[in-house]
Amino acid sequence: MGDDSAPTRQGAAGENRTPAIQTVQRAAMILSAFTVSRPHLTLNQLTASLGTSKATAHRYTKALRESNLLRYDEREALYSLGPQILTLSAAARVGMPVIGIAGPYMQRLVREIDETVVLSVWDGDTAVVVRVDDNTDRTIRVSVRMGSRLSRTESAQGRVFCAFLPPEEVPGLEEQLNASPELRRELVKIREDNISANTPSVNGVRSIAAPVFRGSVLIAAMAIVGTTSSVPAGTHSPLAEALKRTAAEVTAELGREQTSPGQ
Repeated sequence: MGDDSAPTRQGAAGENRTPAIQTVQRAAMILSAFTVSRPHLTLNQLTASLGTSKATAHRYTKALRESNLLRYDEREALYSLGPQILTLSAAARVGMPVIGIAGPYMQRLVREIDETVVLSVWDGDTAVVVRVDDNTDRTIRVSVRMGSRLSRTESAQGRVFCAFLPPEEVPGLEEQLNASPELRRELVKIREDNISANTPSVNGVRSIAAPVFRGSVLIAAMAIVGTTSSVPAGTHSPLAEALKRTAAEVTAELGREQTSPGQ
């Protein structure tokens, strides 16, 4: 029998992964393997991203093609995202107007600072990247994949959500705060400064993030991502000030959208 008949296993958080859940997770892994810089992938590449046998990967790609979530070019032997993705994307944007509203502001910020700018939302468990603008002119630039799930407490965007969301909406936050007075102090500072800028850098990459609200409700975090040499630490650098200003402008735009007729 194939991989799909494997016994139920424990997930990272201890939940049982039933075959049905495993199937959804694998399909999601295949779809998330495609990026703006990698719009076409071979079966071997999809198999590697899935971490299963080639036969299992082929079964999943076949099912996704039948659902119009994948396309296959027989001449080139390459897969790409299918037309149904466009429908889902449009529905997601309608459900999360912040993505479309923030777009022009993010593009303007990229032109101003020449760094990658990303937008993340909270999915009930952690911050998830929903928009990336990285058309910079830098020889070395940092690219972030849409759909990336970020650390709640180690990423700048994750810390923004930890700082501004009610504690009960962030799984395990109270325990982490009790274990780390430093994290508790940092979240207080983020609320005071309206920016998360003192997060650990990983492999020479640094990010700073600011909250985006709709009314009094936090709905997104906007972040600048770059190298430690191009993105200064601290909350008062020119980049940090530009980010805070842009996030505040998106917040104001969302406020106008919320109070416009028909809202």
